[in-house]
Amino acid sequence: MSADPLVLPVPERAKDGHALVEPLTAESGDNVRIYVWEVPVRAAHWLIALSMVVLSVTGIYIGRPFLVVAGPAGQHFVMGTMRVVHFYAAMVFSLAILMRLIWMFRGNRFARWDKLLPGDQRRLRGLWPTFKFYVFALRKPPGFAGHNPLAGIAYSLVFCLYGVMIASGLGLHAMSAAVDSPMRHFSVLLGLFGGAQTARFIHHIVMWLLIGFVAHHVYSAVMMSQIEQNATMESIFTGYKFIPRVDLVHSGYRYLHDPKAAAERIQGGGT
Repeated sequence: MSADPLVLPVPERAKDGHALVEPLTAESGDNVRIYVWEVPVRAAHWLIALSMVVLSVTGIYIGRPFLVVAGPAGQHFVMGTMRVVHFYAAMVFSLAILMRLIWMFRGNRFARWDKLLPGDQRRLRGLWPTFKFYVFALRKPPGFAGHNPLAGIAYSLVFCLYGVMIASGLGLHAMSAAVDSPMRHFSVLLGLFGGAQTARFIHHIVMWLLIGFVAHHVYSAVMMSQIEQNATMESIFTGYKFIPRVDLVHSGYRYLHDPKAAAERIQGGGT
């Protein structure tokens, strides 16, 4: 092994100019500061999160009104206001998802589609160890800088639920759209769900599934941030994580390799 300081390479730069991996020497410590989540990914994340809050509150009200106002309903227009807010929040929700989908093909290597679907051999091999960690059968967490393979599959399913929500929502909105409105064309989507009533029921059930996902998502993010101590929670604000250098070589397998041997084999960035 050479006595020269070990310098990690900078494989590429993000679209907004940030270095994905900051150059560090062997004397710089065990962690590497990595720019994982670019601005479009973080913006899409928060737009989806905030719009889901608004959609859930207004959607629950539309399905079961819980506000009672004095006087004729026509003088207050509470239901109408809720429906308008629900519609515009749905537009924000849909556009944020579209932005995230585009960035699966335009973003850095941590944001791309192949980090959601474990197609390569290394990520497939990481499924079982990751599952064992989540069920507390493995003490050390998986060392993936971005999404681990199990989380990637979960997010893929969540995006499918997003699609169901958007399709059923557009179909339901088409029923009350003006006769000459272009939105009326989306009524054809109701046929995919077997009619308006079934579409409304599915729309409602998927809402609760997504609320359950959000609860688990926040819990797991806090847990991973505490266990790994790699700024997982902070990264959704700053974009940066602090990753053990060995993970740049053996992504997801730091608990299967000798760190000293891995450090000697560092040649490039990991996944």
